[in-house]
Amino acid sequence: METRGEEIHIDKDEARAGNTPNIVRYVLVISLALAIVALSAIWITGALTDDNPEGSNSATAAASVQGDSMS
Repeated sequence: METRGEEIHIDKDEARAGNTPNIVRYVLVISLALAIVALSAIWITGALTDDNPEGSNSATAAASVQGDSMS
């Protein structure tokens, strides 16, 4: 701690009352990786268990069939 006139200057570690181990950065990186893995697993299992693997949307196909039968 250093005093210049009426001002008091302190180091970062003293002002924070401790050290900064950067643990928050590791938590954010690990959380991001887990979120990517979880969302990818949901997406992949949904694609593997799809009843209509041709890629056409079943709601769109049903709507087009209903539209054709009405005309």
